[in-house]
Amino acid sequence: MVSKIELLRNELAKRKLDAFIVPSQDEYLSEYVPDCFRRLEWLTGFSGSAGLAIVTQKKAAFFTDGRYTVQAKHQLSDEFEIYNSGNLSPAEWLEKNVNKKSVIAYDPKIHSESSFKNYKVLAKKVGFKISPVKNLVDVVWKNKPSMPKDKIFIQDIKYAGQSSEDKRKHVIHGMKKKSSNAAIITSPDSICWLLNIRGKDVARTPLVLSYLIIKENGEIALFVNPEKADKNVRKHLGKNVEILPVSDLEKNISQLKNKRVLIDPSSASTWFFDLLRKAKAKIIDGTDPCVLPKACKNKTEIAGTRNAHIRDGAALVKFFVWLEKEISSGKVTEISAAKKLEIFRAQGDLFKDLSFDTIAGYKANGAIVHYRADEKSNLKLQKEGMFLLDSGAQYLDGTTDVTRTISLGKPTKEQKQNFTRVLKGHIAIARAVFPEVTRGCDLDILARKELWRAGLDYDHGTGHGVGSYLSVHEGPQGISKRNTAELKPGMIISNEPGYYKEGEYGIRIENLVLVVNKQDLSSEKTYLGFESLTMVPIDLNLIEKSMLDKQEINWLNNYHAEVLKKLTPLLEKNQIKWLKTKTRRI
Repeated sequence: MVSKIELLRNELAKRKLDAFIVPSQDEYLSEYVPDCFRRLEWLTGFSGSAGLAIVTQKKAAFFTDGRYTVQAKHQLSDEFEIYNSGNLSPAEWLEKNVNKKSVIAYDPKIHSESSFKNYKVLAKKVGFKISPVKNLVDVVWKNKPSMPKDKIFIQDIKYAGQSSEDKRKHVIHGMKKKSSNAAIITSPDSICWLLNIRGKDVARTPLVLSYLIIKENGEIALFVNPEKADKNVRKHLGKNVEILPVSDLEKNISQLKNKRVLIDPSSASTWFFDLLRKAKAKIIDGTDPCVLPKACKNKTEIAGTRNAHIRDGAALVKFFVWLEKEISSGKVTEISAAKKLEIFRAQGDLFKDLSFDTIAGYKANGAIVHYRADEKSNLKLQKEGMFLLDSGAQYLDGTTDVTRTISLGKPTKEQKQNFTRVLKGHIAIARAVFPEVTRGCDLDILARKELWRAGLDYDHGTGHGVGSYLSVHEGPQGISKRNTAELKPGMIISNEPGYYKEGEYGIRIENLVLVVNKQDLSSEKTYLGFESLTMVPIDLNLIEKSMLDKQEINWLNNYHAEVLKKLTPLLEKNQIKWLKTKTRRI
């Protein structure tokens, strides 16, 4: 039987091409994609959300970041050379592995304009040719799933907090600041936010796969399968929104001749830029005008996410009580535990879905940062070792994401010390106070310094932005070595330092936090800080108290007191009793 890589190589040979680049993104450059666009997974077997493969006639290289390198080793065959993209980029690999006569093929619809510049620069440097083609994986992928056809639904203003009309005015105001006549919005989460709509096109993320052109006069062209919008949705969108099939997109872009068009090179594919240049439009490179207002949640969204996190915390408490009781049966596995947690969440008000596939990693599996259990890897939980549980939910009023690491038996001294180092980093971020121009990269060291002192680290960001019943990974906000976005009030970010000992155990402690004004400070400048949204106890049995200072102990005690107070009304007597023990003062 011919392998999938050989099928692709045969297609390359037929077209006289030397290599093809296959990223994990789809035509919407989304992190999470529907089955019909999971080309990288089909080709390689890799199920993570961030990866890229380059296939030549003799070699196959795979690149991912530090979150997924261990997972890639487990999922990919030995046909692939596996690289951490932080150490070697795809462009750097190409430079070493192709020559001047090579023709490198790519699908221009699935590479952002900003990321593809590296390949263009390299092509000039080395002398090889880059050739846009129809996606070659699609050509060789038999029985490819069809596009999702679920209906669009309305996100009610009682959860959105602001009408679509007001959001459009805000976006148009931002466009005018850039002196643009029109803006092309290519990110489905931006479009869903702007129009107060949601969908089921992507698992776990309520997106409508679509594109949008908004003009300075308020007219909007929404490019989506028209059958997905019923009468109620069309009425909600209003007369200024014309619904057109995606096949009409190219024609509409060609009509932007001489127009000043705002488009984001980081979220729009190079295909859009090629069309705009062909149409002789004036391209205004700029950030998607929906990104910042979407990230800064309004009062309704903030109140909603607080409530969602309380219900979510209650579900987790119910799960942990159940786990303690059932683990002795010897029947609880990583998969069954994840399924049981979903059942508890689904019993809560306004629950719609999980926000991502639950990461339930026992012992060595916990060291795989974005581990996903399958029938082959699925471990039985026992009354020993450490269990890392990273999970979240989509509620109509908010999106949650929480990680807790618990000890199922007696932890070792090393485990307690490393857990406490991670906890100290978590508390340092939670307690941080900073001036309003602070960026995520300015805070990252706070989470790592205790680990660094012990010669330890983690190979992922400390925090990512989170949407409001939208994507669990949202920009521009974040906390990492490379995130340069300024933190602003209303942004929701994860606080999740960790440590992973490959082959043994993983530790991560994650809360979602809200950026808030610190109005209690007497200062001429505006200072900001964080409010912890997640309401779930942190395992006291894993803490080495002697490693915490007085301020850290006070923070933990106060946090647990708040968890107990907020969750008690949603719990039964035995669950309250359990929670009181788990939130006791230390």
